[in-house]
Amino acid sequence: MATEQGIVIRTDSSAAWVKTIKTGDCAGCSARGSCHSMGNTNEMEVKAINEAGAKEGDRIVLLFETSSLLKATFLIYVFPILLLMIGAAIGQEIALSINLDPSGFAALMGFSFFFAAVLIIKIRANKMAQKNEYHPKIVKILTRS
Repeated sequence: MATEQGIVIRTDSSAAWVKTIKTGDCAGCSARGSCHSMGNTNEMEVKAINEAGAKEGDRIVLLFETSSLLKATFLIYVFPILLLMIGAAIGQEIALSINLDPSGFAALMGFSFFFAAVLIIKIRANKMAQKNEYHPKIVKILTRS
């Protein structure tokens, strides 16, 4: 589990927006797309589930579930490459059996499978974004404002 400290800048009924400082860990984080940079500074704004009942101005601890991040990382980075290679292999075999250019048909099938993977990711990402397990959570209040 990855944790980060921050300050709550605003809240609503179930979520809070937290200002954190961008660290070196951010570069390798697969969830960095859900954070928003605040100008040219190292500050980031993250929407988090407010499990601890934090209020505006509170210094808090954010928790990122690593298992959820690994699932999302696999879906985004590995899945399309796997489908590209599977499509190319299938295309090569089909081309040999029907006397077509194996390289060209393998490329065509590989990219077709790749674009199918992108479509699957788009559909799956929308469903994943609605699940709480893929959002950071405020788990502890360090100091109250």
